[in-house]
Amino acid sequence: MASKNYVKNIAVVGAGGRMGGAVVKALLAEGKHKVTAITRHDSTSEIPQGVTVKKANYDDPAALTEALQGQDALIITMASTAPPEQQMRLVEAAAAANIPWVMPNWYGGDGTNEALSKDIMLGARLQPVLKRIEELGKSSWINLACSFWYEWSLGGGFPGSGSAPLMYGFNWDERAVTFYDDGTTKTNTSTWPQAGLAVARLFALKVHPDGSDDKSPTISQFKNGYVYVSSFLVSQKDMFESVKRVTKTTDADWKISYEPSAKRYKEGMETLQKGVIMGFVKALYSRGLFPNGDGNFEAKHGLQNDILGLPKEDLDEATRAALRFGNVSF
Repeated sequence: MASKNYVKNIAVVGAGGRMGGAVVKALLAEGKHKVTAITRHDSTSEIPQGVTVKKANYDDPAALTEALQGQDALIITMASTAPPEQQMRLVEAAAAANIPWVMPNWYGGDGTNEALSKDIMLGARLQPVLKRIEELGKSSWINLACSFWYEWSLGGGFPGSGSAPLMYGFNWDERAVTFYDDGTTKTNTSTWPQAGLAVARLFALKVHPDGSDDKSPTISQFKNGYVYVSSFLVSQKDMFESVKRVTKTTDADWKISYEPSAKRYKEGMETLQKGVIMGFVKALYSRGLFPNGDGNFEAKHGLQNDILGLPKEDLDEATRAALRFGNVSF
């Protein structure tokens, strides 16, 4: 891309992770950008061919700034357990390197929903980052709202942790499912490939319109705001129907129970206060499935799926991918 009205060089932090890997794969497949992975010196992550690797420790501002020189966008994908100061150093280095666009480490639900963000405690981590980007005045931010990752949330989450029942309610070992409230609350949820493709397609748009008559979508229309994408708008019972189709089971093969989402949220917060991280997982998912519809952000904001040319996905295929991710067999 010779035009200055396009993003050409993109740096990705966390390129060896699930979300970062999906972003890099989509960027490479689209073939419109030069991709650089920013990694720590001690990183052992495998980076795909075709990606330039630059190493810098996150506690070395000068080295980070040097590694980010010449980039048009910085995409940050880090584990939720990463220290908050790491992301802050990255956005400060992005400003020092005069990077116009930063996608912070969000990839969650509707960040404009203050009550939800407060209850799940993620807003308190995000808002200082967004404020700092704006204070520095060199970069603009765009957050991708894709809600819970479907494969992760259905298939098992943290390997070996037994976290699947705390997410979308499926206990694969016991062949049991717990529905929150009546199990019919709809939530947006996205697969990793869809979320990665959304990022790649977003940064393939023109930065600004080509004149006042140009009504085509641009990156700038999302400046300091959110891009809302989703693979599916489904309830737990919709997921269960898909699981039964994929596994060729019936209700009779499952232990089915119901529990109030508010009760689960309260229990999760109490467990977290005792220092057990899985309490956060329980609180996060139960809060996202409150019957007030907070998890259904497309009802409030619509989706940018069509603007970005995202494909319609097959729920059962996504369920199969989730079971493979969780090493679930029937």
